[in-house]
Amino acid sequence: MSDLPKRVSLREVGPRDGLQNEDPIPTPAKIELIDALSATGLRRIEAVSFVHPKAIPQMADADDVWASVRRADDVRYSALVPNLRGLERALAAGFSELEVVISASDTHNRENINRPTADSLADLPELTARAHDAGATLQLIVSTAWGCPYEGEVPEERVVWVAGQGAAAGVDSLAYGDTTGMATPTRVTRLVGETRSACPDLPLGLHFHNTRGTGLANVYAALQLGVDDFDAAVAGLGGCPYAPGASGNIATEEVVSMLEDMGVQTGVDLERLLNVAEMAERFVGHTAPSQVLRAGPRSRTVSPAS
Repeated sequence: MSDLPKRVSLREVGPRDGLQNEDPIPTPAKIELIDALSATGLRRIEAVSFVHPKAIPQMADADDVWASVRRADDVRYSALVPNLRGLERALAAGFSELEVVISASDTHNRENINRPTADSLADLPELTARAHDAGATLQLIVSTAWGCPYEGEVPEERVVWVAGQGAAAGVDSLAYGDTTGMATPTRVTRLVGETRSACPDLPLGLHFHNTRGTGLANVYAALQLGVDDFDAAVAGLGGCPYAPGASGNIATEEVVSMLEDMGVQTGVDLERLLNVAEMAERFVGHTAPSQVLRAGPRSRTVSPAS
């Protein structure tokens, strides 16, 4: 365990990625969820996305949500943008941390934003320049990094090529998205290694789904390579509307529970986070997939039967 990072940075994506795959919930509930997450010790929260409401109606109230969030001074909030129009909206709303998502899979990119991957990449220099001119950062999220629901395997060299285009465009950081939970530990190890060789100076974060039950194993594999930046969603909510079967981000409380027990600090109060997970479950109106939410932390005990 001594070779693992001493501390990791978690980005909570429940309010955006977690809710975009659910039936729309009321705006006040979204605000309450973000405010509650801000009080758990999480230091990064992906709050909203500025996408066309016809594409993702669950995010149609992004401006209203952001206008009413009680922004904690010690929390960095970010927004996802699909294009220049979304980026301009996010900047106008006051965001200084932005993310643009481009699929390594051409088919998925067409399904997601109605454009081939190459066209989206061609816009990256302008998006990056506009963000930097406004004093904001821009992260490139490469989705379908470990496989595509339409194309199947996505070659590692294709993923690394997309990442390299981001580096050439001047993006501030890179994240890989396991859009349909197709990653396994050995695949994680290979892709992280190839990426570090090709883009050694670009900070790398990872976004895993637990669709096929390998989410936490993938986190551990990445930790062994020194990766210390991960996305997770409270209660394990989430998925991708344009990726059939992509249910379930790794649950933030499961990541916190595992890492803290391994001696890797997260800065998150697990009991508070579990309370927020219960809140999120009530808001979406169905049982969430998080196992730690069901069982509680390993330190929780019960009285023996009399």
